Amino acid sequence: ELLEMARKGGGENAILRHTQRNKKLFVRERLKLLLDDESFLELSPLAGLDMPYGDVPAAGCLCGIGKICGVWCVFIANDATVKGGTIYPVGVKKQLRAQEVAMENKLLVVYLVDSGGAFLPLQSELFPDKLHGGRVFYNEAIMSAMGIPQVAVVCGSCVAGGAYVPTMAEEAVIVDKIGTLFLAGPPLVRAATGENVSPEDLGGAKLHTEVSGCSDHFASSEKEAYECVRNVISTLNYDPLPEEVAEHDSPLYSPEELLGLAPQDYRCTLPVKLILSRLLDGSRFQEFKANYGTTLVTGFGHVKGHLVGVVASNGELTHDASLKGSHFVQLCSQRSIPILFFQNTAPPAAEPTAISQAHSNRLKAQASMMAAVACAAVPKITIVIGGCYGTESYAMCGRSFSPNFLFLWPNARVGLVDPRHFSTVPRARDSDWTGDESELKHLRDKLEEESSAFYSSARLWDDGVILPQNTRKV
Repeated sequence: ELLEMARKGGGENAILRHTQRNKKLFVRERLKLLLDDESFLELSPLAGLDMPYGDVPAAGCLCGIGKICGVWCVFIANDATVKGGTIYPVGVKKQLRAQEVAMENKLLVVYLVDSGGAFLPLQSELFPDKLHGGRVFYNEAIMSAMGIPQVAVVCGSCVAGGAYVPTMAEEAVIVDKIGTLFLAGPPLVRAATGENVSPEDLGGAKLHTEVSGCSDHFASSEKEAYECVRNVISTLNYDPLPEEVAEHDSPLYSPEELLGLAPQDYRCTLPVKLILSRLLDGSRFQEFKANYGTTLVTGFGHVKGHLVGVVASNGELTHDASLKGSHFVQLCSQRSIPILFFQNTAPPAAEPTAISQAHSNRLKAQASMMAAVACAAVPKITIVIGGCYGTESYAMCGRSFSPNFLFLWPNARVGLVDPRHFSTVPRARDSDWTGDESELKHLRDKLEEESSAFYSSARLWDDGVILPQNTRKV
């Protein structure tokens, strides 16, 4: 239901204004004209879902991965039904994440620009810092230097900072009577000079293809613009990635059953191999160190024909499990095998842990696994199938350890601690804390809200909430 709500952008009235009054295509219709097929992975579709910028998803942009002319591309498309495509802080973050995906995976980038520029009242949150709006343009330059092609379509208003996106792309298409490109629009010209000028004369398609040279291709309609983009991409001499392996087995057990297997908490009440058997080709799994450190399951399998290493939580990350994880991750790195992490980590215990040799050894072993995961020079994809808690989440390649992608199941919990523990937290005898139970309840409720999968995804701490049965496809 939340995904469906997000797909409606600014809502039905805003879509009607956009399509009927302004004669423009809805952002998802634009993608249909560009893509080879419907194989499209949308990144962070719930970004901004509960942010305090109004009653609609506030990211104002759609980002994802799909194919054009057989070439995998990253798409960064403004959704002008959400406050005119105005850029909010979460929208900047989403665009930067999409560019990061493009750089990591050497994927061509297509920008569909239809934006009113930055939301000025929040300029301190989206303009001045290193990872704010200006980083989008910096990344464009760096990607060009890396040999990653970038193509842009001006398919709406392109104002202020938004104007640099197409002008820094390698090739830009602008749509007649719809696309406009300027640093400041007619209202500001009138305010500054008293001159009345139309959007077309100030920054329309004819001006920018015949006079300024800011755009390279003139399109009389949106449909023609997207055909032009497909033609441009076909002439880039950019090698498509190898096709997926055609021959592969389906799991012996239906992935649909994953809905019933999604863990409701971190206690690992079912063996994680039940989940793996519904994800791996033919349900085949060559386990590594099967009888040692059994609270972590490691081994090799295939997903849609691709060989992967699997590191899956099966309980608490003990000393032995951490050593096993370190060893296996290093093997994958040495053999250039991508790693899939299935994370259902345990939160730190509420009770004070006795300082013991065993406890110290476990810390050291977990630190070794963290180092192995951080330094493994292979693609890493993390799926949080249950809990993502505390320091164990680092060793299992949580967000701060830069997995190439990180997805959550809807039941996932992301937090430093489990708020359900709070009722059992012992009070120190010499504590001078005088708070009442209501303070504890307030903190517990706050942590409960902030550890949900949807709270995480709204803030781009991940690449999206996915349904368990879609995990193989994603």
